[in-house]
Amino acid sequence: MKRSKRYTEVASKIESSKSYDIKEGFEALVAAANAKFDESIELHVRLGVDPKHADQQVRGITNLPNGTGKKVKILVVTKGDKAIEAEKAGADYVGAEEIIAKIQGGWLDFDVCIATPDMMGQMGRVAKILGPKGLMPNPKSGTVTQDIAKVVSDTKLGRVVEYRIDKTAIIHCIIGKKSFGAQKLVENFNTLMDAIVKAKPAAAKGTYIKNVFVAPTMGPAVRLNYKMN
Repeated sequence: MKRSKRYTEVASKIESSKSYDIKEGFEALVAAANAKFDESIELHVRLGVDPKHADQQVRGITNLPNGTGKKVKILVVTKGDKAIEAEKAGADYVGAEEIIAKIQGGWLDFDVCIATPDMMGQMGRVAKILGPKGLMPNPKSGTVTQDIAKVVSDTKLGRVVEYRIDKTAIIHCIIGKKSFGAQKLVENFNTLMDAIVKAKPAAAKGTYIKNVFVAPTMGPAVRLNYKMN
């Protein structure tokens, strides 16, 4: 694949065969990223699990201390006092039966869907629409809750991050922006990695963390020398 002059210039600053210490790796990444916009920094972790087995799934949520820097549109499916609570907390859209009908009609202009437990029976009507897109509220991801104000507030600030393995046993997550600087990115990285390590399935055998890379939106990946405690 032919690379742009800018990409080639960035890549020349990263040693592709090197496993960087965590702080050094983020410093190199931030120094090298030179796109004309504030690039997102993505974490990619390959795990030693088999996604085909239900007892080796890795999924969860955690709160990043510095957020992700990503703006998200939040839909809250609820009614009554909880609807007022959601609006005050900054939810972009709030509704109940009428919003479910809107989703059935093809409306999906939101990034996160949160619901109160009493609405989950009706949410079943749109499970086949939201599920494949990763938008269906789920207790495991913290998006089915009575604590609407806190969840909306944390999500709005980009603090809440959901992680899950894909079919190739890799977790992909945004952990911040280049403008955060190396120190804040390291803090977010450590928090997320701690959560992934704690989520290790009992059925997982052998090496759990296979390899760890971080990369800017428009640049090459940096391999990190990560070791479980």
